[in-house]
Amino acid sequence: MMSTLDTREVRKGEELDVSKIEKFLHESISDLPPQQSLQVKQFGAGHSNLTYELTVGDWQAVLRRPPMGPVAPKAHDMEREYEILKALHEVYPLAPKPYAFNKGDVIGKPFFIMERRHGLVFDSEYPNEVNGTPELGKKLSETMVDRLVELHAIDFKNTDLRHMVKPEGFLDRQVHGWIKRYEKAITDDVVQAVELKKWLIENIPSSKEASIIHYDYKLNNAMFNESGNMVGLFDWEMATVGDPLADVGAAMSYWIQSDDPELLQTGLGKPPLTVKPGFYSREEFIESYAAKSGRDVSKIHYYLTFAYFKLAGIVQQIYYRYKKGQTNDPRFAEMNVFVNNLITHAERTAGLDDG
Repeated sequence: MMSTLDTREVRKGEELDVSKIEKFLHESISDLPPQQSLQVKQFGAGHSNLTYELTVGDWQAVLRRPPMGPVAPKAHDMEREYEILKALHEVYPLAPKPYAFNKGDVIGKPFFIMERRHGLVFDSEYPNEVNGTPELGKKLSETMVDRLVELHAIDFKNTDLRHMVKPEGFLDRQVHGWIKRYEKAITDDVVQAVELKKWLIENIPSSKEASIIHYDYKLNNAMFNESGNMVGLFDWEMATVGDPLADVGAAMSYWIQSDDPELLQTGLGKPPLTVKPGFYSREEFIESYAAKSGRDVSKIHYYLTFAYFKLAGIVQQIYYRYKKGQTNDPRFAEMNVFVNNLITHAERTAGLDDG
């Protein structure tokens, strides 16, 4: 998402008021080059928050703001993500350093400014700068496991996150909360998922521990150097403290493999690189995580089932906004098909389609 190759001219309708942003920068950040004008480009990837590259002379940063139009309650909370980065950056340096936050009086929406990292983002194709070998796929897979294990090993009680979270009852709140969000965003062209919702409520595991979780941990939210070492991890909007296996499940819902159904592979566009030779399968990723973290993953099928349902809810919220005319992005026009496919996949993962 944040490779220099992926910036583009700002999409029509998503422009920023450059003069107001420039004034805010000079009031909030002390080391801006003098007498240099602000240049703005947009990062092309992503289906949710809008992310821009800010350049003033040789100084660069990233601005994140909510999408255009109405948004779901509690979604796209820029201040929360800013505070999470403030709490995390010192103990988990892969999280970029946040610089400044504005509640909305500058451009009419809250936004924050954070550090700009440089490196490679691996999305659906290998960048031209690297030789895309199976060995590199294995290295990237191993790195993704290792950095997740490291995140889950941090004691959140030693960070300011302890003032922002309520880990007790996390999974129960998540399951009931995402069921409500799904139902609130329902449209007449997606399934109700009655049996799946019932199964999710009746089979919630008891969470034995709480850790810092990213909760949107996927390959294209990370940045790497050419050797396959991670140099940045982004999109902390959903981060919290909760059951670490929920984080693994969410990560695996994005970790597509080559034998997955085509609709699952292509639901968010081109299949991710994880379908290519050398990358871990979901089973290999989970086994490696279990070995390195020492955690019991015997109930991981529940967490993966819930992750597919949660992803269906996220996609449905985006589709609902499109259906209601709150956004006209053509990428969203057939997301209802992906929602239905995710529900089907969740039912299969739960074993609800047996017989």
